[in-house]
Amino acid sequence: MDKKQLKEILDIALAKGGDLAEIFIEHKETTSILCESQKIERINSGIDVGAGIRVISGESTAYAFTNVITEKSLKKVAEIASRAATGGKKNINLDFTTPKPLLEFNIELPPDKVNVEEKVEKVKATDDAARSVDEKIKQVSVGYGDVRQKVTIANSDGIYVEDERIRTRFICNAIASDGDSIQTGYTSLGGTRGFEIFDEREPKDLGLEAANRALLMLKAQPCPSGKMPVVMASEAGGTMVHEACGHGLEADLAQKGLSVYANKIGEKVASELVTVIDDATIPYKYGSFRYDDEGTVGKKNVLINNGILESYMYDKFTARKEGKEASGNGRRESYKERPIPRMTNTYIAKGKDDPEKIIKSTKNGLLVKKMGGGQVNTTNGDYVFDVAEGYLIENGEVTTAVKGATLTGNGPETLQMVEMVGNDLGYAIGTCGKEGQGVPVSDAQPTMKIKELVVGGTADKQISPEFRIRRL
Repeated sequence: MDKKQLKEILDIALAKGGDLAEIFIEHKETTSILCESQKIERINSGIDVGAGIRVISGESTAYAFTNVITEKSLKKVAEIASRAATGGKKNINLDFTTPKPLLEFNIELPPDKVNVEEKVEKVKATDDAARSVDEKIKQVSVGYGDVRQKVTIANSDGIYVEDERIRTRFICNAIASDGDSIQTGYTSLGGTRGFEIFDEREPKDLGLEAANRALLMLKAQPCPSGKMPVVMASEAGGTMVHEACGHGLEADLAQKGLSVYANKIGEKVASELVTVIDDATIPYKYGSFRYDDEGTVGKKNVLINNGILESYMYDKFTARKEGKEASGNGRRESYKERPIPRMTNTYIAKGKDDPEKIIKSTKNGLLVKKMGGGQVNTTNGDYVFDVAEGYLIENGEVTTAVKGATLTGNGPETLQMVEMVGNDLGYAIGTCGKEGQGVPVSDAQPTMKIKELVVGGTADKQISPEFRIRRL
């Protein structure tokens, strides 16, 4: 589609009125490899092509899509989307402009330039390494995936963007059993990078780490339950910030009254030690991009500043409702879905405390070294998630490894109870689900001391299944 054709399609989309029309065209190439039971179970490669057209009219949004990329097809889709609009015909800005991104990527080795045999070799090496650790390793699952996505985005405000996104990920799950107990260990690697991501870590090292974590948890003692201080190590990643407040700071949920943070801009919602940032411009992180899926430049957004709620994450639709600018958080899984406010790379900023001193200051409690998945009820802030690797802290020293730990709490209450924040920062990657759409994200936090959390069995909290992060 050239710009003249795109303008004609947008013209049709707004023929019956409306405030904004948008075209999202996508060409996505993917490869995935799965190894289980010491054999390659699946190799999938494919190309998905399609386009979606959205019309915003007041409080309503119409969205239609097609996998036939022709001018005729897109004009028909535009006509369908236009039927939801009201008001007079809107003139379209003829002068498309492309905003300058704040981030650039240097992809050294695009995944599509690497033959599938080399990718399979990395997977097999990881499987072999994990199984070599101990005979108690009974099962290993290794997954590789890469995506090369090209998009064209144009809207009636005059924005025109062409972009390419490349992501690579690698995961390993190891299952250990001693006949009485079964435990799992996992590791992951991923980012907006090509095959050079394996210069960062050898695949076999991921296998060794996953297997050793499973064996460690096999020997671990059952975690005691009850309320206790919790130290979240930076290696745990940012599940805490993702679940405790991330979803609740997405503007659509706040505007619908489905967030505990609704109508609290300018209020103290966390300890003054806590600053929460969502930043799509961190080089090569899994949730980074030049432009979001509406053509807005990816940005660094301070959401909570020293405990004070400053902003939500906006897409174009939610930003228009409040007379604000979109924050670069409009994301979608594919051309088949409309964009909605989503996180990118969300983290709690570094503090000033030495991580070792944080542990020593804790007489008795739980040290969380690795998080599992979690979920949150954004309406009241209640959350629950699993601990994949944890240890008891006794008299300021890290002692026994424990298993079966869960953390249950309330987001605003937890953030208010942060007593110390470390000068380190550790990231984790995942696929975040919302409204049936999964998007790649990263999250991070420093080592933090939380005064008190419920540890052990889950309390009687009702957690929404719609908002969750799946660790990769």
